[in-house]
Amino acid sequence: MITPDASDADHRAPAERTASAQALRRRAFLRGATVGAAVGSGALAGAFAAAAEPEPDLGPSGRRVPFHGPHQAGITTPIQAAASFVSFNVIAPDRAALENLFRTLTERIRALTAGGPVPATDLASPPTDSATLGPVLPADGLTVTVSVGASLFDGRYGLAARKPARLDPMPVFPDDNLVGSKELHGDLSLQICADSRDTVMHALRDITRHTRSGMQPNWKVDGFHAAPRPSGTPRNQLGFKDGIANSDVGKAAVADAVLWTHGGAAGEPAWVEGGSYQVVRIIRMLVEFWDRVSLHEQEKMIGRRRESGAPLDGTAESDLPDYRADSQGLLIPMNAHIRLANPRTPESADQQILRRGYNYDRGLDTDGNLDVGLIFCCYQQDVARQFQTVQQRLAGEPLVDYISPTGGGYFFTLPGVRDQSDRLGSALFA
Repeated sequence: MITPDASDADHRAPAERTASAQALRRRAFLRGATVGAAVGSGALAGAFAAAAEPEPDLGPSGRRVPFHGPHQAGITTPIQAAASFVSFNVIAPDRAALENLFRTLTERIRALTAGGPVPATDLASPPTDSATLGPVLPADGLTVTVSVGASLFDGRYGLAARKPARLDPMPVFPDDNLVGSKELHGDLSLQICADSRDTVMHALRDITRHTRSGMQPNWKVDGFHAAPRPSGTPRNQLGFKDGIANSDVGKAAVADAVLWTHGGAAGEPAWVEGGSYQVVRIIRMLVEFWDRVSLHEQEKMIGRRRESGAPLDGTAESDLPDYRADSQGLLIPMNAHIRLANPRTPESADQQILRRGYNYDRGLDTDGNLDVGLIFCCYQQDVARQFQTVQQRLAGEPLVDYISPTGGGYFFTLPGVRDQSDRLGSALFA
């Protein structure tokens, strides 16, 4: 009997050929699984290390944000399309376990933000990755920014004396609606941002899988960054451009004055060098009521034209309002949002913040009303001097009838991871 070579036709029936091919594939798969099982955990650890190596394909957005540096990524990083803000309760049993939690967080974030091939998995083991992004992880502009809450510095881990000087739980402001809220504070928070929604979700799933013995999610809110329409600054759910007067932290001197904490200055412990204070506020916008207000009244409450974003005394979004020339509030009312938020006086010059907010959409509430709004996030050097002072000026503004803050918290964003030998919180535990 002569075995046909590759050039000969296969005269078996189609069903027979298909069954034979499937059997060959099954045998090959099982052989591969047996080999994989024999390799052992050492090789699998090597595969994880290989997975952290970047691939040429950076994903849909084509960008990779560096993980290493004096400050964490995700603060001055150009804002990405999608975000999740997640608060956690730390359940590590002791200080050594807490240090291990930060070590694991560092390893996972370093690998996820670099991107690369997913490690192979043998048949007898759980998959090393959820595979929701396919066999090669895209960098996709991913950043994971780690911050800690005041409650982490209680008596559990012996860290009370190392608490950042200005880290306290977020207070209830006069116009807040926080009664009964389950979305407040936390021991640790993650701000996960990427250029695609599924990249954000994949990162959260990976991190929670590897840290389940050390921390448990407490609350979570997802956001999206709207495209500029038609150009310039994106709009919030009220239809107005949001964040026009943001701090220009591309200038090193501005970033140093607005954002970064300095160890040993103003009572701060030495380890906070290069960190920043983060404020997260979940602000529901009562859009059904807002949509019934005249455009004239809306613009007076905000202090800007809805269409162009220009201040009411200007013509373009980039125009600076001239409050000195309008000292009686004839053009921009004295209680307009932009005037209260930034009076542009010598006294308010050191109250600037860096806004990094996202819109959110949570569907409908129990009454059938739209549950949409703003995840207000900002970074600053001193919460009391910057955010809190501004918030106190805004108390009672006309806009409070149309917005309802429902949750959030104050956190301290850890200094950056400087190189491969460093880890998140290394100075905290030194």
